[in-house]
Amino acid sequence: MITTGGLREMSLQRDKITAPGQYPFSIPVLRNFTSLQFHPKVTYLVGENGMGKSTLIEAIAIACGFNAEGGTKNFNFSTVQAHSELHRYIRLIKGPVKPKDGFFLRGESFFNVATNIDEFKDAKLLESYGGKSLHKRSHGEAFWALFMHRFGGKGLYILDEPEAALSPARQMAFLTRMHELIRKDSQFIIATHSPIIMAYPDAVIYELSENGIRPSAYTDTEHYKISHQFINNPQRMLKILLEENG
Repeated sequence: MITTGGLREMSLQRDKITAPGQYPFSIPVLRNFTSLQFHPKVTYLVGENGMGKSTLIEAIAIACGFNAEGGTKNFNFSTVQAHSELHRYIRLIKGPVKPKDGFFLRGESFFNVATNIDEFKDAKLLESYGGKSLHKRSHGEAFWALFMHRFGGKGLYILDEPEAALSPARQMAFLTRMHELIRKDSQFIIATHSPIIMAYPDAVIYELSENGIRPSAYTDTEHYKISHQFINNPQRMLKILLEENG
């Protein structure tokens, strides 16, 4: 999985860790973690809540030089110091070609990114997000403006749950937009719960669980299997769920 640009691999420098029993090193996926190879096009991190997807993707983004709360490498605002110290203990292997564009999206702090853009009062900057304040759009439209206007190609795009504000139709449209950007030499690293978002065929999926991190086929992920079972037989699934709860 070698690419000429973007990220190739990350590894955990265990020799530097002085408190292995403390957060974030106490989370299940890091207990026996050594390294992770990135796909040249798309790398997915999937798994249940609390398994460490956001912690891991946040550390990757900060180690790449992005602001902890999201944005481009030019953003340096901070509202809450809530990120972990994991980025200090990981080593990234990069390709020889430096990406010309990049963005770190965190759904939970995108409001703060939008506020920071408005505070610049820069018409040219605003134009790169569609020419209209992201606060004057719905949450979903703000995300979509980011993908369509700010993401330009030849970039490294690190996304934490991009489906958070997107309808199923927009999630499918996102796959199309992502494909366009990949054809423009872009690389994506995405943490997601969405079976739609994680369906891009030329990718690697890492499933995070109590047992660590393992590569998984799309149809073998828990997210796919549960969604498939529910959509194909909602009456049966609802009967099981509701009867089990009285």
